Amino acid sequence: MGSPVLSSYAATLGRLQHKMRLRSLSPRQGVDFTSNDFLALANGPRLKDAVQSAMERGVPVGAAGSRLLRGNHPEHETLEAEAAEFFGVERALYFGSGYAANSALFSTLPQRDDLIVHDALIHASVHEGIAGSKATAVGAAHNDADAFADAIQRWRKKGGRGRPWIAVESVYSMDGDRAPLSALADIADRHDGFLVIDEAHSTGVFGSDGKGLAADLEGRENVIALHTCGKALGVSGALLAAPGVLVDYLVNRARAFIYSTAPSPLMAAGVREALRIVRDEPERRTALQHLVVHLGERLENQFGIAPSRSQIQPILIGDNTRAVRIAQALQADGFDIRAIRPPTVPEGTARLRLSVTLNVGSSEITTMLDCLAVAMKEHGK
Repeated sequence: MGSPVLSSYAATLGRLQHKMRLRSLSPRQGVDFTSNDFLALANGPRLKDAVQSAMERGVPVGAAGSRLLRGNHPEHETLEAEAAEFFGVERALYFGSGYAANSALFSTLPQRDDLIVHDALIHASVHEGIAGSKATAVGAAHNDADAFADAIQRWRKKGGRGRPWIAVESVYSMDGDRAPLSALADIADRHDGFLVIDEAHSTGVFGSDGKGLAADLEGRENVIALHTCGKALGVSGALLAAPGVLVDYLVNRARAFIYSTAPSPLMAAGVREALRIVRDEPERRTALQHLVVHLGERLENQFGIAPSRSQIQPILIGDNTRAVRIAQALQADGFDIRAIRPPTVPEGTARLRLSVTLNVGSSEITTMLDCLAVAMKEHGK
């Protein structure tokens, strides 16, 4: 018998296990088809040298305080200035993670009379921010621009007086598809609203100099972009790119910023170098796109699966148990591939999430897909 004090927690874990939804930590091993290290920068020499150089010139490991106290380091401010210039925006603000940045943004900037219209598949961090917001929030059908416009119009007809905030991801983390950014920007303009674009899986991979899919929209007074630094950039943290007045508002009102110890100044130095790498080495993006095309062609020819056209490719399985068993078979074959299950994805859409990075080559992709075909046959419905 377990402790009665802990019994309810144990029961919840038991129910998750029964549904094949129990999570656990496992070591990284096998060929990388899971990480978000798309450009293979995380373990690269330039980032290591940049951090080593920063240490040698006295940059501390820890910030030792919040940015509004003694934690504000010149590396933070230099990174923000360089990032603003890189992305073509007025200001940038560095957070410890993309989750913290989204939570701060949506709990702080939309006001009581405003409306937040978010894509149905928006990241959990946006929902976390919405939970702390005084604004009204509604979901819109995935990647359906008309659904966003209709939601705003219904809100206005019911007396909505504030501004609408449209929240989307440029490339969706579990499906790999793209938001209709141009159409959504037009809707934001027509309705005097804001467009918030999470570029987490686009930064460094798409756009001129790796600036992302929102590069042509950034710099507008009603566009905010989130550029996470722990995926293609290979470091950690996140940059919110926005008009200066909104950055100042976050500094004064965002609790997740005010009351958090600042990110490591060493990480800020690393992000500065990562931005230089994506600008200086476009061949990384070219090589990645070649791998994406190779995977897409093999998936279509071998499995009849439509390619996502991005470095994130879902293999929909449906059943939780089958998804886990296929993933385990691939792991036994030496490939680090994980099963993604609800609530991370909608019920009935358990899947394998294939992530293409420069840590693999075309031959490894081909071998992995051959093993996938065997595993799917052995673990049929």
